[in-house]
Amino acid sequence: MLDNLSTADKYATLKARIDELEAELKAVRDDIIASGVENVVGEFADVKVTLSERATFDQTLAKSFLTAEQIAACTKKSVVTTLRVKAKTAEG
Repeated sequence: MLDNLSTADKYATLKARIDELEAELKAVRDDIIASGVENVVGEFADVKVTLSERATFDQTLAKSFLTAEQIAACTKKSVVTTLRVKAKTAEG
């Protein structure tokens, strides 16, 4: 189905499908959580709902305690590859 498309069009098509599926998955996830059931049993899979506590690090607050040199010594830099998709319209 995607074999005749350019690589850019394949990427955009697959990304659109994934975005739709992620939205659908989020809705199902929300339904499961709203049900209040801890163990959801299905024919093909079971889903267990658990709660956990997450700790976060306040980078802005931490920086207020450090000097610029200390911040630089603790900073790691890396290269990140980003792909952005822009659909073309009939007008151009």
